[in-house]
Amino acid sequence: MDILALVEWIDEAPAAALLGLLTGVIFGVAAQRSRFCLRAAAVEFARGRMGDRIAVWFLTFSTGVVWVQGAQLLGLFRASDARMMAIPGSWSGAVIGGLVFGAGMVLARGCPGRLLVLAATGNLRAITAGLVFAVAAQMSLSGMLSGLRTRLAALWTTSGGHNMDLLSTLGLPSYGGLLIGLGFAALALVVSRRNRIGAARLLFASGVGFAVAVGWVSTFALASVSFEPVAVTSATFSGPSANTLMFFLVSDPVLNFDIGLVPGVFLGSFLASSYAREFRFQGFEDAANMRRMMTGAVMMGFGAMLAGGCSIGNGVTGASIFAGTAWLALFSMWIGAMVTDFLVDQRGVGAQAA
Repeated sequence: MDILALVEWIDEAPAAALLGLLTGVIFGVAAQRSRFCLRAAAVEFARGRMGDRIAVWFLTFSTGVVWVQGAQLLGLFRASDARMMAIPGSWSGAVIGGLVFGAGMVLARGCPGRLLVLAATGNLRAITAGLVFAVAAQMSLSGMLSGLRTRLAALWTTSGGHNMDLLSTLGLPSYGGLLIGLGFAALALVVSRRNRIGAARLLFASGVGFAVAVGWVSTFALASVSFEPVAVTSATFSGPSANTLMFFLVSDPVLNFDIGLVPGVFLGSFLASSYAREFRFQGFEDAANMRRMMTGAVMMGFGAMLAGGCSIGNGVTGASIFAGTAWLALFSMWIGAMVTDFLVDQRGVGAQAA
């Protein structure tokens, strides 16, 4: 795609939104067909299993790293220009926000990206929880929860006025990130083979990681030819969900990558589920289930904004450029999810059996 020709044709803001739409469609199709979900992977691991959900998550994570690091070696992308790397990160936010997000992810039965994918398949539970997540994220960004978020994030931040680049901090060569990604990919293939995962699902799982690379490379290319500043970013669902919500509520909406991303994921998942004849309406089982999901959605909204991103924004997008706080937030999300599953779901099942 000739980015300069696209900008000259439709201008910079619509071009950014179109690139977001393209990234979102690829993500939506791939995530729907692969059933990619960090919550499901964390729950499997917490229960002592190395099942198909862990295999899919590892493959998505590893291919995201491989595609992005490969693009950087080819000169198609520069991680230092990414918005996540160019601003200070918060270690305290990564830990506290990650733990809160991970707990909320289990309660809501899905991360924001997964909820958006499910919403497009007719899941009314996911639609409701996703809207609550977007409202909570906006409240945490600039509403009544923003003060608490700011105070917690300021407790411990990265030095030097930017995020920590793990590769340079560890003294690894330029191809070190690619080798790490290939190592995780080998692990993913081993686990996939043990679980007899088909080639189609493996292809779609890697497609989620590819979507992240498309976002990074396309916004970097756009920033290189634009007269106005353009954020170099990729797939994440905390800020974009809040921004998309406000886009439809304010009188002078502004187009950007985020505004195209969320509708793109919805469209991609809808097309994939319709083609596979998996679209069907589903509602809440009971009031208790609804309360649980609403609570989890609020926790995810606040936790994601505090952590600097959701399970996709930190766990795949941020990790693919080796942003220090992203890796710490991802680890914290896994811990929060596993502890919550043990305390809420596993103990709950045991209590019912007794």
